[in-house]
Amino acid sequence: MLPDVRHPPIAAATLRRLELASAPLAAACLAEMERTRPWFAELPADQRAGVALVTQTGVANFVSWLREPDRTTPLTAEAFRTAPRDLARRISLRQTVELVRIAADVFEEHLPPLAGDAAEQHELTEAVLRFGREIAFAAATVYAGAAESRGAWDARLEALVVDAVLRGDDDGALVSRAAALGWNPAAPVHCLVGSAPGSGSESPQLIVELRKLAARLHHDVLVGVQGRRLVVLLHPTGRVAPEGTGPVLTEIAARFGAGPVVAGAPSPDLAGAGASVAEALAGLAAAPGYPDAPRPVATRDLLPERALCGDPTARRRLAEDVLAPLHDAGGELLRTLAAYLEGGASLEGCARALYVHPNTVRYRLRRIAELVGLSPTEPRQAFVLRTALVADRTARVRESVSGTEPLTPLDNARPTGIDSTAPAEVLS
Repeated sequence: MLPDVRHPPIAAATLRRLELASAPLAAACLAEMERTRPWFAELPADQRAGVALVTQTGVANFVSWLREPDRTTPLTAEAFRTAPRDLARRISLRQTVELVRIAADVFEEHLPPLAGDAAEQHELTEAVLRFGREIAFAAATVYAGAAESRGAWDARLEALVVDAVLRGDDDGALVSRAAALGWNPAAPVHCLVGSAPGSGSESPQLIVELRKLAARLHHDVLVGVQGRRLVVLLHPTGRVAPEGTGPVLTEIAARFGAGPVVAGAPSPDLAGAGASVAEALAGLAAAPGYPDAPRPVATRDLLPERALCGDPTARRRLAEDVLAPLHDAGGELLRTLAAYLEGGASLEGCARALYVHPNTVRYRLRRIAELVGLSPTEPRQAFVLRTALVADRTARVRESVSGTEPLTPLDNARPTGIDSTAPAEVLS
């Protein structure tokens, strides 16, 4: 830092010569900027005019500062207050520092001939260094304020996007706002919902940490903190590990607060993410019913708990997605599944109820596991299958009452004896 040493004032005649040379000095600065910085010459005319205005104001303020050195801060800040509001968004801080350096070099070249003697030359040279330093600090302050305003605006816009997804909006405003944040609205979206860590006052720092983590994992992220609830939307930016997004979701879920974290089904784009987030929120409400659930737990793994909590989407998925393959395969598998689960998961008891051989029951249970991907002999998967049976029956009862489908409860179907479609070895 230069020492704060008081020097003799510049002579009035020298100051007058500087005032008369202000316009040529500003023109020389702009000419040097255009000559040495190709990007400056390519700027639109309005932006070059903004830089010219800042330069001319800076040169005039330099002369005023030589008259009153104690007014350094007001005069240097005034140079940037005259600039157009969007100039800081168009020209980076690095480029601004380059332009300030060019202006300082031009001053050092053109000011010595205007001095009255060697002492004034030394004073003017040191004054250029001091004023250039203050101009650089003023520029940094302007850009810091612009960055803070931009960050606050981005945070509000991000909150609006997440809130729109939670409401299920799929209009053009959602897409345009997400695009303004640099988000690709056409990319597939994964979502995580859970509780925010801490008391909620740490949400700005949490968002920064999640953004850094997602960037390290090659994902873009949108974060919404609503009270104690944390919602994270993310999509890959290109380079994703061969094992997919599973490890990414697990690592991000570790930053959530205590309690369950639910991962929604992938959505093809941001506009269609509302349904996935709605299912994830329903899963979060039902997750306490599955205390041994992994973290995160997929919404499809919470279908029984969601159905018991009254989620109509879960009941429909149980009836359609879980039991649809069994309906397509014929009624024998459904009857066997119902008899097995409701008979205490006993092979012999199920075989007696259906008047078939126990090997036939084993064969049918294996077929159910192959078709549905859920084994009736595993406790958790058996619970899912039994809940699906109940959801299917209640759905059929409602449809029958409404007159859309005849009532054919599975329990009332007569057993048909030995399964003629089973392989011969299971009948022995």
